[in-house]
Amino acid sequence: MAGTDQSQTHQATENAPVVVLVDPQMGENIGAAARAMLNCGLQDLRLVRPRDGWPNEKAQAMSSGALDQMPPVQTYDTTAAALADCQIVYATTARAREMAKPVFSARETAADARTHAARGHRVAYLFGAERTGLTNDDVALAHAVVTIPLNPAFSSLNLGQAVLLLAYEWSQATPLPHHWPQETHIVAPHDQFVALCERLENDLDAHHFFRTAGQKPVMIRNLRTMLARAMMSEQEIRTFHGILSALAGKKTPPSGAPLSRKDA
Repeated sequence: MAGTDQSQTHQATENAPVVVLVDPQMGENIGAAARAMLNCGLQDLRLVRPRDGWPNEKAQAMSSGALDQMPPVQTYDTTAAALADCQIVYATTARAREMAKPVFSARETAADARTHAARGHRVAYLFGAERTGLTNDDVALAHAVVTIPLNPAFSSLNLGQAVLLLAYEWSQATPLPHHWPQETHIVAPHDQFVALCERLENDLDAHHFFRTAGQKPVMIRNLRTMLARAMMSEQEIRTFHGILSALAGKKTPPSGAPLSRKDA
């Protein structure tokens, strides 16, 4: 549909969500996602292991010029790396997951995301590969799950359509009047959360907590889901590191997690 005014400089919506596409297969879908994003004021597009590499001529053509107006697309080797500077993550999924996470519709997600963004949090929308969606390990990194209720007999959405739906709801949403946690609580960046999870998992592994190799991946996902629900601040993560150090009988925390006695 035509309607672009080339005389107008596009303005991104303030604190708009980051969009992360994990294992995208077709350049055309990446381009369609970029076009949908820019339509709704989103500009930060990140790719994890794009199948056909990046940059991609088919994506460029399908974006209808959107990629030329957006900041350069960044690529990453892992989902965790793509989310490193994000604080609140919403994972899109078409099927039920056995994880104790809040489940939102696209509209509910937008209102929740607006509330977090208004408090200074960097928000991310996480999308999986066209054929398989997100892995359980990717979903475990999120704070909430997004589902889009459609015709049960035909509920398949193109990746670009899914991005457009969430981006449009964001553009129309307003922050919720009351929201937990309290206004002064700022969630730590995702890289700090992942570092804590990895340290806890390594410590538990060293103490033979994971009794069988088959149970370990599921137990790790459950641990990450449990910790993600806490939405810990940087101070709380430092305190958790201090607890682990104390239990291990260490006087100093591991490299990269400086902690003084007053911090704990």
